[in-house]
Amino acid sequence: MNVNEHRDVDPLGKNERSRSNFVRDLVQCFGKSVLTPAAYLLAPPKRIVQFWDDLHNLPNDVKECMDSWKILEQSGFELEVFDENSYREFIRVHLGSRYEQAFDKCYHPSMKSDYFRYSYIFVKGGFYIDADDVYHGTGIDHLFTDGRLKLQPFCYDIKSAQMVSPLVFLNLGADSQSWIFYFNTTPMIAGPNHPIIERALLNATNYLEQETKDELPEVQASTGPGNLTRSIFEMMTEEGCPKEALLVVRDWEEFSTSKWPLSYRNDKRNWRLSNQQAYRAPREGTKL
Repeated sequence: MNVNEHRDVDPLGKNERSRSNFVRDLVQCFGKSVLTPAAYLLAPPKRIVQFWDDLHNLPNDVKECMDSWKILEQSGFELEVFDENSYREFIRVHLGSRYEQAFDKCYHPSMKSDYFRYSYIFVKGGFYIDADDVYHGTGIDHLFTDGRLKLQPFCYDIKSAQMVSPLVFLNLGADSQSWIFYFNTTPMIAGPNHPIIERALLNATNYLEQETKDELPEVQASTGPGNLTRSIFEMMTEEGCPKEALLVVRDWEEFSTSKWPLSYRNDKRNWRLSNQQAYRAPREGTKL
């Protein structure tokens, strides 16, 4: 690490740095086991939910990822898959017009899946997993013994434009000015009505409602990990939500990983290639 690094200009803004430092301290804390707060004792349903906006154009390689979770049906888990149409019905029934209108402003499928997971987990509880995540077969029942929010920590190195390995960034004291610590939005496991998920849904809704005609919302900040991380920070530093409401799943890669490459990552269905750009779905019959 550069000994003069502290003299460099911080690549993060003041608020981003505060949130990153907060997450760093959370994820590097390997303290004694703590009691689950009484408000989070109710276990979530053993239900796995996935989302793909257009199931009529589901790529075969993505379907393979989704199907890898079906083995958990033998352990008493339910699997439920939503597309845009079935989610619209869900949002009408459970949340109402304001949230449906906010969903309409999600211009990219990744934003739709973000907004879906906040909505579903807040209303029903359970386990959301991205469609491109592959299950490795390791048991996950221990994550369903209480209603705390379970999330995977991430760390990104801005300087190298690479993810930092958990084997590195989870070590106590590991840090760099070019690192940003945050929480991934997959997996997302919680009981219903979890206050952090409620805040994430509300923050995403407010952000989408402020959309301007001149610029589309930024994916990460509006609905993605930036929104989730900000919501956790706000709830724990401003609203009195206990840190024990969250369980950091430091070893999630033992259970599942996001598959690379996949066919859709090479076109506009990959949000990284469509961020703040008008999105047009591939036509039915387009080669995937």
